[in-house]
Amino acid sequence: MKRFTGWRRLLLLAAFAPLLLAIQASASARPLNLRPQKPLPVRPALAQPRPEVMAMNAWTVGLAGGLLEGAPIRLASEIARVVDDGDDLHVLPVVTRGATENLNSLLYLRGIDAAIINSDVLEEYKTQVPDIQRRIAYVLNLFPSELQIFVRPEIRSLNDLAGKKVNFNTQGTAAAYSGPLIFSRLNIEVEKTFIPHQVALEQMRKGEMAAVVFITSKPVDAFVKGRWEPGFKFLPVLYESKFEDYYLPASLDATDYPNLIKQGERVSTIAVPTALVAFNWPGKSNRSERVARFIEHLFSRINRLQAPGFDPKWKSINLAATVPGLTRVPAAQAWLDRQPRTTQASQ
Repeated sequence: MKRFTGWRRLLLLAAFAPLLLAIQASASARPLNLRPQKPLPVRPALAQPRPEVMAMNAWTVGLAGGLLEGAPIRLASEIARVVDDGDDLHVLPVVTRGATENLNSLLYLRGIDAAIINSDVLEEYKTQVPDIQRRIAYVLNLFPSELQIFVRPEIRSLNDLAGKKVNFNTQGTAAAYSGPLIFSRLNIEVEKTFIPHQVALEQMRKGEMAAVVFITSKPVDAFVKGRWEPGFKFLPVLYESKFEDYYLPASLDATDYPNLIKQGERVSTIAVPTALVAFNWPGKSNRSERVARFIEHLFSRINRLQAPGFDPKWKSINLAATVPGLTRVPAAQAWLDRQPRTTQASQ
């Protein structure tokens, strides 16, 4: 019975085979009845920006300011507040990874026209960008950042620091970049650490750290308000020809640190100029014109920055001060040339 059933199935398949082939041929002869697909949307052509949008972008200046906790970004924000002129000038302060990154942003980041840098950051670009001093120019010498080497009582001279632990603050700060560079020029090899200065100062008290290197505007709160045992002091650094390319002579005295420096004494040191610089755009280009307008607004409103409510550093700004290693932006020099000599001398 099972054998008969099997033969029966084979006979049925043989009978229906022609019909199945005919159906398959018919199906292949006409298109498949698929659900029609919706056409992909065509991206519309970019509309021409409205005139007011074009005007706003035409007069926007990107200003690289540095670390969020640093003094330069605060100055950049204050500049933006004072020079703002609606669509006619809009300055955007930009937070970066620090002084070195600011110059990097100025050279390569789109939308950045100006930056706040330490002058010796140019050293890093001498080999990478041989024409660096033609690609950027300075607008303003903002303030000096003094080198302040604070040491334990047993340290008598810079040479005593050789092989010992010296802290240069966290990466991205002025001390972390300029400090090792200066020590290299002094030919002093130390065990470098890069931790927060407040931690390093506590280690100094315990004898675990020989020195801390600050590169910032004096006075530093830690030395004014902190209590230090007799013998803790600042080491002198003489201004020599090896520092003439980027640095300036400076000093610390009792008016800065009455608890650490005796009345009438001065500790010689050097300072790293902190400067506002701009990219040297081709003349009469839009980017050059917006930098020129930025300079015009900044210089003509500098007195507003020197009023109460702004950083005290603005009060010591001299618009005519130079920056070692750089030339001045032509628009800045032109503004100064238009001013009476008495006006320049008072600024």
